Amino acid sequence: MDFELVDLGGTKYAYQYKVAGDVKAEIEWTEENGVMTMTHTYTDDSLRGQGVAKKLLDQAAENAREKGLKMKAVCSYVVNAFDRSDDYNDVKA
Repeated sequence: MDFELVDLGGTKYAYQYKVAGDVKAEIEWTEENGVMTMTHTYTDDSLRGQGVAKKLLDQAAENAREKGLKMKAVCSYVVNAFDRSDDYNDVKA
């Protein structure tokens, strides 16, 4: 499963998974002052229960690590993922 990094304009970005041009899953954030504020995660019903949201979050976390950024959890999925796992401690804002 490949995710596309999309510039949504201004300081907004997303990783998206598309099928036939339709967005089936995405994680969105704003990027300012060295912090990725994670604002939204979406997974189509057809993909739920397959770990797609976690894969999106992992991709965003890898992006943060590569760029030396921190991540602030606002989206409920990311808040819960940060609470459940120590895998993201190095990128938490």
